[in-house]
Amino acid sequence: MDRLAPDGDSADSAAIAQRLVAARRQAVALPDYPGALPATLDQGYAIQDHAIALWGRPVVGWKVGRIPADWEARLGEERLVGPIFEGAVQSPADGAGSFAVITGGFAAVEAEYVFRLRADAPADKTAYSEAEAAALVDVLLIGVELAGSALPLINVLGPAIVVSDFGNNTGLILGAEVPDWQAVDSAQLRCETFIDGASVGTGGADSIPGGLLAALAFALSRCASRGHPLKAGMLVTTGAATGIHDILAGQDSRISFGSWGELTCRTTTATATGENSMIEGRA
Repeated sequence: MDRLAPDGDSADSAAIAQRLVAARRQAVALPDYPGALPATLDQGYAIQDHAIALWGRPVVGWKVGRIPADWEARLGEERLVGPIFEGAVQSPADGAGSFAVITGGFAAVEAEYVFRLRADAPADKTAYSEAEAAALVDVLLIGVELAGSALPLINVLGPAIVVSDFGNNTGLILGAEVPDWQAVDSAQLRCETFIDGASVGTGGADSIPGGLLAALAFALSRCASRGHPLKAGMLVTTGAATGIHDILAGQDSRISFGSWGELTCRTTTATATGENSMIEGRA
């Protein structure tokens, strides 16, 4: 039975991180959480920091996820962040990406609007307004977050558990730029997600509570407060614009962003990788 970690940093944080990272590298599902459940977001982030160090690749961006209202009341934050690593970002010329899924684990596709930063954020600044966040933006891109974990019930277990396992992120597919994004009415930024040809969700920038810049401001603030100030060129996803859509190996997804373009994703079965490698897949 899962148990809650005591208040404060868990003595098991490093051991839990080692098990989570090993499961990803070995492409093996974890039916239960590998240790005491982090009870707070700070405990989850302590595990995440251990796991980032173990993964051994540079962080090139951060995913932002919304915390459900019932959990927000308990945890005191409305969003969470997780790292996106070098080697996990795809920018296919034809818009067709791929996603290796751990059998028995969790996998989903999420339509995203993605900011890329033009400048380093000040290392000592830990609070941002939306205007201050906007001033750091280079471009806005369409994208697809590849959400994945060795834990099949990661979202059911709660946000602190999501945080501990890289924010439930496996990678990111990037698409076209939204030109002159600040002048575009957010109501025009609409998207729809399809799996195996069937529509599974519609939404857009207005589906993100508070808007896209609120998500970016949160990422800038939360990451800086943890000692991870964002750098020029980093990518920040803003949230699941059409929802979180479970997907299995062998299924295909297509995400239409209307006049801004579309992205497709082919899923494969994940296989074990070498140290510091992203999960590979087989058709």
